[in-house]
Amino acid sequence: MPVKKNPLRLNKLQLRTLALAQVLAGQEGIATKDEATGNVTIHHLPRAHGTHVHIGPFVVSSRDASGFSNPAVWRVLIRKELARMDDIMSVTLTADGVSYDTGMSDRFIAPSDH
Repeated sequence: MPVKKNPLRLNKLQLRTLALAQVLAGQEGIATKDEATGNVTIHHLPRAHGTHVHIGPFVVSSRDASGFSNPAVWRVLIRKELARMDDIMSVTLTADGVSYDTGMSDRFIAPSDH
């Protein structure tokens, strides 16, 4: 039987937020991976300026990254054991959160022009 797409039934905002967090989790200097657990700590979440947000070397629409500042999104990701809030400035994606297939990872990311 094929693997069910989005088995945790995340909504679009939750999926976008997780996909962007996964991109951040892969950025050296922004995130640190715990090799023993597979968890990745993102040291600070980016903030929007104007109509966009910088996610590592990429630029994303502020609208697409609005989940970063939405506590309800993080509560769901935490409840579904995809993330953990370590403090007000950082978030840890669990190994399951890092590997969860959002189906959105390349949909709305474009290289930065500045």
